[in-house]
Amino acid sequence: MSTIIKPPFNHESALAKVKAAENAWNTRNPDQVAMAYSPDSEWRNRTEFFKGREAIRDFLKRKWAKELDYKLMKELWCYTDNRISVRFEYEWRDADTGQWMRTHGNEHWEFDEEGLMRRRDMSGNDYPIQESDRRYR
Repeated sequence: MSTIIKPPFNHESALAKVKAAENAWNTRNPDQVAMAYSPDSEWRNRTEFFKGREAIRDFLKRKWAKELDYKLMKELWCYTDNRISVRFEYEWRDADTGQWMRTHGNEHWEFDEEGLMRRRDMSGNDYPIQESDRRYR
């Protein structure tokens, strides 16, 4: 098991935290991803608000049942002692229609002293793309 990157963040550790999140999300494993969040983590994902690892796990299961062939890129935007902001872009194929989509957005993260994310605030927008226009494979 890898070492958890804890605050306070510097440029190097913030970059590593972002890369670790990108790698974890690209596994599309809700159980693995949920362990990066505190047991009482608070989330806003677009118009959904929820709290706790079980709710996170349930959300991710729903997400990846709909968003097939999901591939994510995260980029560090800025950081402070225990907060990181990222921009992200990901591509996925809609389970119902087969349409390829690209999602752009921003996330603001706040971490506890153990390096677990206790707050995640996400805004994103989706738009259709052709499979030939995919950037991430």
